Amino acid sequence: MGNEKKKFDKIINIRNKKASFEFEFLDTFVAGIVLRGTEIKSIREGKVSLTEAYCYFKRGELFIKQMHIAPYSMASSYNHDAVRERKLLLNKKELDKLESKFEEKGLSIIPVRIFINDKGLAKLEIALARGKKLHDKRQDIKTKDVKRELDRMRF
Repeated sequence: MGNEKKKFDKIINIRNKKASFEFEFLDTFVAGIVLRGTEIKSIREGKVSLTEAYCYFKRGELFIKQMHIAPYSMASSYNHDAVRERKLLLNKKELDKLESKFEEKGLSIIPVRIFINDKGLAKLEIALARGKKLHDKRQDIKTKDVKRELDRMRF
């Protein structure tokens, strides 16, 4: 019993590091993604890029665009398109809440991280965000520098 191996042992947690610098997060949601067979295999290999990705609404449904999932190397002719738009799965209540706030000026929906949950399903953490101004970015850099200096002094 102690030597049981989990079905999905490899931990996949790919972050959009640029997003926290460029945006101020107001609210976060976890959404499922509609994927094709070779796409989930590429995600399990960790070949995903979220840096240029963004979300938008089309006919009351949420889609993600510009998320790059590299083609699966072991697939033959049935490989997927690397940068196609993919549908995101959320509850109706969450979709309504997001859509009403998304229509406000200056707000956007961006992907923060992609991960595989305990059941082996790919999930995408998205955030309702407001773009930061230049002075906000400078302030973030200053606080990071101060924190780094304090950490150096402790050791």
